[in-house]
Amino acid sequence: MRKHRFRNSYFISAVSVALVLCLIGLECVLLLSAGALVTRMRENMTVTAVLAQGTDSVQRARLEAILDAGGHCSGYNYVSAQEALEEHIRSLGEDPSTFLGYNPLSASYEIHPTDAYSHPDSLAVLAENLQALPYVTEVLYPRDLADLMSSNVHDFSLILLAVALVLLLVSLVLIVNTIRLQIYSKRFIINTMTLVGATSWITRRPFVRRNMIMGLVAGIVALAILSGMVYYVEYKMGLLLFPLTWQNIAFVSAVVLCSGLLITLFASLIATGKYIRMDNNSLYEI
Repeated sequence: MRKHRFRNSYFISAVSVALVLCLIGLECVLLLSAGALVTRMRENMTVTAVLAQGTDSVQRARLEAILDAGGHCSGYNYVSAQEALEEHIRSLGEDPSTFLGYNPLSASYEIHPTDAYSHPDSLAVLAENLQALPYVTEVLYPRDLADLMSSNVHDFSLILLAVALVLLLVSLVLIVNTIRLQIYSKRFIINTMTLVGATSWITRRPFVRRNMIMGLVAGIVALAILSGMVYYVEYKMGLLLFPLTWQNIAFVSAVVLCSGLLITLFASLIATGKYIRMDNNSLYEI
């Protein structure tokens, strides 16, 4: 009966720790998702380099070589003068070449900067370098949007970090209390071991080992739950959270597993230490 009750208590503790570790893993997923969203928004920003009339293929190849070698763009598209005219007709419903007698629009390159070069200062430097080329007549980019995005991203990052710290603190308290309640039922055994001369580490060792194994198992269960959630959101609902690279997967897995091991380790040490230092009379008062 006692063994059955202990197993039920151990199982309930493991489930509780797994749910809390799932919350910690969810915090990591949200942080990675927010970072990936900001990166996509920045890389979707477009810098338009308008080419001079009569720009030949050699000059275009020279510009493309500069873009490829600079490392400041994630991609670029060449828009010919005819394609620009067709887009103008689709957007405004009028053809300026019918009353002008020629196509007034110029060819251009639509350049998508990398995340590192999407900040206002970097965009200004990129525009200045492109403007210095003799076959580039004008460089256009959303300066106000870049300033607004840079300011909002900084504020959003601080808010998200504050929320993550609060959730982490709540998670720590929940796990510590779960393990403390589990060890509470063994306080008389701890006291008996102390009375017969067992050292502090010998008394703590079985509880630490058992709870760290529980933390490892709970971490694996939490990762399984998170994997199911990410799979459902990304492949069933079609919402991209964050790139499923091995670095991101390893980061979330390491945080969840290490949190399960370290938190259960320190919680076991703190809880057993409390009952090791108690005298006999105090054991009946709590």
